[in-house]
Amino acid sequence: MVKQDHPRRNPSRTQKKCSQMSSFKDLNLQERSGSDHSPPAETSLSPPGDLQEHQRGFASKVYLHAAAVFQNYHPEKPVAIRLISYGKKMTRPVPDASDDASRRCAYELAFNTLKYQDLLEDIMIDSCLFLTQPMPDDMMSLVAVMLYDFQDRKFLPRELLSSEPEEEEVPEVREVEEHLLRSKTRLAASLARCRIKHNLVTIDTILPDSVREMQVRASCQPIYAWVNTLKTSLAEVCDLLKTEGFSQVTSVGRLERRSFCHDRNCQDLLVFTPQQKAELSRTKLLSQYKLLIQDKSCCLGPCAVRPLLVPEGDVLMAGSFSALTVAHVAAIAASLPPLPQDSGAQTPSQVLVCGGEQQAARGKEMQETLNNVGCRNVKLIPEDFISLDVCDVRVQKVHLVLLMPQCSVSAVCNPVEYLLQENGDIDLLRDLSQGSISRGILDSLVSQQKNLVNHALRFPKVQAVVYSTCSVYPDENEELLTAALAQAREQESKLRPFRLSGTELLHSHVADEGETQTDGRFFRLEPSADSNGCFVAVLTREPEAIETPQEVLARAAAKGLLDGIYPSQPAKKDRRGRQRHQAPRCASQPRPRASRGNQSDVREFQASQMKDSSSKPLVGSYRSQGSVPSGDASSLHFSPSVTRSKDPRRCRDLLGDSSQTSPPDRAAQSDVLPCG
Repeated sequence: MVKQDHPRRNPSRTQKKCSQMSSFKDLNLQERSGSDHSPPAETSLSPPGDLQEHQRGFASKVYLHAAAVFQNYHPEKPVAIRLISYGKKMTRPVPDASDDASRRCAYELAFNTLKYQDLLEDIMIDSCLFLTQPMPDDMMSLVAVMLYDFQDRKFLPRELLSSEPEEEEVPEVREVEEHLLRSKTRLAASLARCRIKHNLVTIDTILPDSVREMQVRASCQPIYAWVNTLKTSLAEVCDLLKTEGFSQVTSVGRLERRSFCHDRNCQDLLVFTPQQKAELSRTKLLSQYKLLIQDKSCCLGPCAVRPLLVPEGDVLMAGSFSALTVAHVAAIAASLPPLPQDSGAQTPSQVLVCGGEQQAARGKEMQETLNNVGCRNVKLIPEDFISLDVCDVRVQKVHLVLLMPQCSVSAVCNPVEYLLQENGDIDLLRDLSQGSISRGILDSLVSQQKNLVNHALRFPKVQAVVYSTCSVYPDENEELLTAALAQAREQESKLRPFRLSGTELLHSHVADEGETQTDGRFFRLEPSADSNGCFVAVLTREPEAIETPQEVLARAAAKGLLDGIYPSQPAKKDRRGRQRHQAPRCASQPRPRASRGNQSDVREFQASQMKDSSSKPLVGSYRSQGSVPSGDASSLHFSPSVTRSKDPRRCRDLLGDSSQTSPPDRAAQSDVLPCG
């Protein structure tokens, strides 16, 4: 180890007041101006001991991995003002660490080096670090990440934990480390001069305001964990936590050590202080997958799906997300109660996940996570969402689409932790380290998001679309959805259009400082010390218009479909005020229809009845046979006191006003009896 190579330096480190480094012992890049900004003992979800390992240094593989990430993503300066070159970017994939903890440490180290790149280069130039022994350009990335870690350890030698296995010797790491140790006095003096030169009250004031604010918020964010209802219930988890010595409080602001509370937006989400991860591990809730730690910004999208689910309706997921997000949606879909009239043929709701290159590369990891959580209602579709046919037989039962596309992650306070856990785009680290996203990258992201939304609106049987991002830019949120809905309305389609629906179920019943409601149509959670930021919108189809019978008849009459069928005036009443008797129509004779074309036939028939009325009585002849005259039976009025009528209007009342058949024989009509 390096500590054994320099045994003479150990006594000087024990006498800090007399040491040459005493004036620089507190000048490190993580210095804070006050105790309020000091991070707690454990500020991340990493296993216990990571912070101690960070104070003493990292394994050689972590430095190599961080150097590869920094070399690929550092911003290039113009050649005219470039004093330090880092060589060509790596065309091969970045070497990965053997475990998740080492991988996270490597990306955190690279991200911090990106944030302080200008200051580190000033220190190297001011101290004439490589004046006597130049380093090749390909090793300068390793020098940068090890210099950041060296000053963060207050220029003390690296010392791994005793529990760490003996790592293989890496010549490049040993060479850079020895060179930094020999120059530590000059490096510390250069750091002090740079601080005076830039008039820095604290070292982190050299960062952009947005980066510094995110850094402070990330240091004190609580832990969020959702309850896996496939294995337990919310009440059972709360009871178990109380038996283990945890106390339940009413809000995040009241959280203390060994306490928890319910989240104000998600009903299955619990909140803990960042120091409680080790204590949660001892309850076995994490190892048994009854409680799953995940960022709140990733849980709001699945929670917005809950009130939109319908029995036997599938959910289609597309975008960039982790296996934990898929498991959360699957658990919510499985908790949907079945239909009351269960005939035995009802199939549970399925969660369909569109694949693509990103999901296919992590297919094994996703399958393992889903098996551990207990999900049995998830199916993977190999095709990318954009290439998926809207008429595909596999999506005919899809009722809802959940879109969580790749976004700028500009509302996330701890981007490294988020991108690694949610399979985000690591290329964003370069822009996030500078505090803003470039216009070119933002336009590319917006184009991808717009394609996803436009394709989701084309599915004929989809009734709702949930859209969720972790961005603060309106280009990726409100403006994108408004433009997509307007474009969908302009296109001629037989499908009912979508509209923005409210997200009231996500809003807190108690107004909180971090929450902003945008006219009820969107849900926006601003980044704060309590959680990362998030944007959620719900699109639903406009309700189908239901016409009343009067509106249907009026529309048909306006089109001329009711000519001669739909009367314009009510029927005349009987002059004597007696109750009308409707004679049933005989089955042998069809019901005549009223039309304007047969009015002349009716008038000829009436004239013949008037001319022959003196020979045979009308009503008496009806009673002598068993049929109904040609005409509307409902307009016939029989009275035993009436024997004949010479009034043509009376004949019209008796015989009706419509007939489609030719005038029948007078003798046949005069011998008709009512069927009733």
